[in-house]
Amino acid sequence: KDKIFAKSLEKKSPKGDFVFYEGPPTANGKPGIHHVLARAFKDLIPRYKTMQGYHVERKAGWDTHGLPVELEIEKELKLKDKKDIEDYGIERFNKQCKDSVWKYKEDWEKMTERIGFWIDLEKPYVTYDNDYIESLWWIIKKAHEKGLLYKGHKVVPQCPRCGTTLSSHEVAQGYKNIKEESVYVKFKIKNKKNEYILAWTTTPWTLPGNVALAVGENIEYVMVETLNTEKMQKGVKEYQKLIIAKEIFNKLRKEDYKSSLKAAFNLEYLHEAKLNIKEAKILKEFKGKDLIGLEYESLFPSVIKDSDKNAQNAFKIYPADFVSTEDGTGVVHTAVMYGMEDYELGEKIKLPKIHTVNLDGTFNKLVPQWQGKFVKDVEKEIIEDLKKRNLLYSTEEYAHDYPFCWRCDTPLIYYAKDSWFFRMTELRNKLIDNNSKINWIPSHIKDGRFGEWVREVKDWAISRERYWGTPIPIWTCNKCNEIKVIGSRKEINVDKDFDLHRPYIDDVKLKCKCGEEMVRVPEVMDCWFDAGAMPFAQFHYPFENKKLIDEGEQYPADFIAEAIDQTRGWFYTLLAVSTILEKGISYKNVICLGHILDKDGQKMSKHIGNTVDPWKMIEKYGSDAIRWHMYTINQPGEPKRFDEQKLKESSRVFITLLNVVNFYKMFSKDKKIENLNDKDLTNVLDKWIISKSDLLVTDVTEKLDKYDVTNSARKLEEFINDLSVRYIRRSRQRFKDGDKKAIRVLKHVLLNFAKLIAPFAPFIADHVYKELRGDEESVHIDSWPKVEKKLAYEVILKKMQQTDMLIDSGFASRSAKGVGIRQPLGELRLSPVYDLGEDYL
Repeated sequence: KDKIFAKSLEKKSPKGDFVFYEGPPTANGKPGIHHVLARAFKDLIPRYKTMQGYHVERKAGWDTHGLPVELEIEKELKLKDKKDIEDYGIERFNKQCKDSVWKYKEDWEKMTERIGFWIDLEKPYVTYDNDYIESLWWIIKKAHEKGLLYKGHKVVPQCPRCGTTLSSHEVAQGYKNIKEESVYVKFKIKNKKNEYILAWTTTPWTLPGNVALAVGENIEYVMVETLNTEKMQKGVKEYQKLIIAKEIFNKLRKEDYKSSLKAAFNLEYLHEAKLNIKEAKILKEFKGKDLIGLEYESLFPSVIKDSDKNAQNAFKIYPADFVSTEDGTGVVHTAVMYGMEDYELGEKIKLPKIHTVNLDGTFNKLVPQWQGKFVKDVEKEIIEDLKKRNLLYSTEEYAHDYPFCWRCDTPLIYYAKDSWFFRMTELRNKLIDNNSKINWIPSHIKDGRFGEWVREVKDWAISRERYWGTPIPIWTCNKCNEIKVIGSRKEINVDKDFDLHRPYIDDVKLKCKCGEEMVRVPEVMDCWFDAGAMPFAQFHYPFENKKLIDEGEQYPADFIAEAIDQTRGWFYTLLAVSTILEKGISYKNVICLGHILDKDGQKMSKHIGNTVDPWKMIEKYGSDAIRWHMYTINQPGEPKRFDEQKLKESSRVFITLLNVVNFYKMFSKDKKIENLNDKDLTNVLDKWIISKSDLLVTDVTEKLDKYDVTNSARKLEEFINDLSVRYIRRSRQRFKDGDKKAIRVLKHVLLNFAKLIAPFAPFIADHVYKELRGDEESVHIDSWPKVEKKLAYEVILKKMQQTDMLIDSGFASRSAKGVGIRQPLGELRLSPVYDLGEDYL
């Protein structure tokens, strides 16, 4: 009502700019309690810096592109796949997407205002705006000019449901620990009776695509003679010879080693079997290099034809650096089109590249028995088929991390295909160097979770075979294969009002130097690129506002904050984009927040029914209470267990504060009380509380300068307790006697406290400030308190600490002797070491 936020931006800022960036949320979903957490931390530091004399622009932002938006519309329109979308019409579909991103805009704005998060919602940046997209195009062209943009045919994580590639940082957000059947498969050695090489895989669906086996050149292998379990079960006693890594075989001999492979060797469950693992006969020992070139029979002979390119190189044993004896058999099944290491090996030794799987994750006609079925759904059938053909050795339940689509929750498949990439691996050293200049809270993130991610950085797969996103500004010529990367609207002769989205941009054709027509590639950008480019695109840089970036007025950010999952999301893409542009770091200080869990430490989920409605908590306890709880529950980076009872307990600090304010008002008789002056400080309790107040100002300032939010808040809690329990209780008679000095002291420390608590609890701080008749219209326009003249802190505080200790000892003695607090003592004796002086006595 009073436009205090606007006035705080207009006030003088002698210290210049302090830069804050807002990580853009998507408004097609309602805000939850975790958003309250992030917004509470985002709000605090800019408020603090504003009171210190900085100007802090706070531009809101909306993330409006990408799969999250598309999936909502697909559900709404009951569209099953990309074919349905294209039948429905890209233009109509994208219009629905554009409208949907504002579905819960009002909810977000109400929540933002209700929790006191000061951010400019009137002039936000919006990632679907033409100006924003034009800046993104400029960045893409810059990457191209630096040789960092390329089209590659490689194995990428593919979401079969969404029909598009995902980047490594998206994949990192969707891992789940699952249990699946892994299989030990017998590959029959060509022209040898009952001789097999044993390989292991956790992805049975890739077996129809097998083209080679890999071994370690220097790994020791053995050929072992054992009974054929499949034949034994049919009543036929037949021996078979199996090749396996010696180290693995030796593990199987150990009593404490449990494995289905051991069980299959051991055969204890078959009474007629005489041979167990300890008696298994080793026929040969050799190095992996002795196996190289050995041929074996294809598991699925119809897949690779003799006419296929490089078919002559298939179904042989090759050396590979990635083979180990940590698990499996020491032999790796290789399906070139469905594994990153497999593909690289296939490129190196010229293996045939044949897809058995469609982009939607279903088998194609090369695997007729499962054609049209999703690969993960038929793994049990594949295992059964191998068993029938005497090619399965054993199965084993295997717990491992598997990636799922971060948005639609479909299991990803690794798939060889064409994609556009940013060459981030070339920038690894620059990324590491830039990260070294960032202050991370908590500090272990720098070299830990984020540092590891940067050190192991992969090239960024930026293209998405989707519809609602920033169109990739690359035009190609089908005749001469020339490509042209566009960096502005001017380069394609479209005006400011031309919608740069699909399908309109797809109709723009360019002239190639060979004379033919150039058409735009159909892909759109990874929506994380939109978010990572916001420091530049929010200002339509470099087409406008160059000074804001080039002269450092609004770049880099002094402060950002989001949850820990953004180490592989926004935090990473911000650094990636600024590094591509050779702009150094895009943020200096970052608070990385732990996730909110329920009171038992479980992840919140609608399915489980343990989610928390933030509105109910706000209406019940107030925004300040929730904010305070978020700050004080534990350190920012730790997971936070949300417990309503704990929230209730943590809000008692405000009850104490209001009681003190009411006490002040009772004795000030609601009159304008003069400010404190040096002559007022004659009473030892006054000197003590002023010392405590000054020390609090120093402590909170030092801690907030280091972004230490939790310990700052806890210091404030300690102080208000001391003010109430120690100062007011001991000064009660002075107030009753109308001691004006005591009233001035109380006003002074309360005003200081209102200013110190203002960034944490903006509503109650303003209420207290107005009750005390502060000099400004609002505490948020006033200045951060300073300690002008320091009292002899150490002496006063030390003597009062001793005094408190003696009082506590007295209470303990009374309790031990059964003497009530109200009963006066005849005598109290102190050791001579307590040289307190008359005032403290």
